Amino acid sequence: MTIDKNLQAWQILGVAVHSEIDAAAFYTRLQGRVKNPLLIQKLKFLALEEEHHKTILERLLAQRYAGQPLDAPPSSLMPPIGVALPADPSVTALFEAALEAEKVAEAYYNDAAGRVEDEAGQRILAYLGRVERSHQAM
Repeated sequence: MTIDKNLQAWQILGVAVHSEIDAAAFYTRLQGRVKNPLLIQKLKFLALEEEHHKTILERLLAQRYAGQPLDAPPSSLMPPIGVALPADPSVTALFEAALEAEKVAEAYYNDAAGRVEDEAGQRILAYLGRVERSHQAM
């Protein structure tokens, strides 16, 4: 997903916060569809990771953009994970949707790192991009 060039840095971070909330909820819901204990553990880990990312982003917003709302223009929000899936998708389809979402998030963070003006924000966003890539390997 490319970033709308009209968004301010704090709005870009707001989009990322919304994406992390969606990802954590998706991984939590997916836990109920899986029977394999190892997969359940991995999904719990991923949900916790996404919650941690949300916390990092919120901290960055509070430090660098105090007073700015978390809201981002609805047209800039990433679509929820699995939005294009049928009503009762297979577990395989859910995992494929999650993998695609991790790729989109990685690209978003890498693009965002180039748009945020302060070096600390750039480093944090680049780090989050690398972490999203590591999720793809799980």
